[in-house]
Amino acid sequence: MNAAVFYAFGLVFVAVGIIIVIIAIILASMRGSGNGKVKSAGVILVGAFPIIFGTDKKSVKTALMLALALTIAVVIAFMIYYWILR
Repeated sequence: MNAAVFYAFGLVFVAVGIIIVIIAIILASMRGSGNGKVKSAGVILVGAFPIIFGTDKKSVKTALMLALALTIAVVIAFMIYYWILR
């Protein structure tokens, strides 16, 4: 495959990620400030090592599962990329 195809896929993935973040912010703000409790978690991937943080155990477990799924997807993508260019 041409390198431009992979570049285009990367741009599409970044755009989809930005759209998902914007939708999540809009949905979170539409819920209102009923009881004032906010539950959140985040993941920072440094290479293959995730740094996970959050405000409660359920959010951290969810973030951990999503980070694991993302790591597996990236490894599979790298393997496919290697097999195609071999």
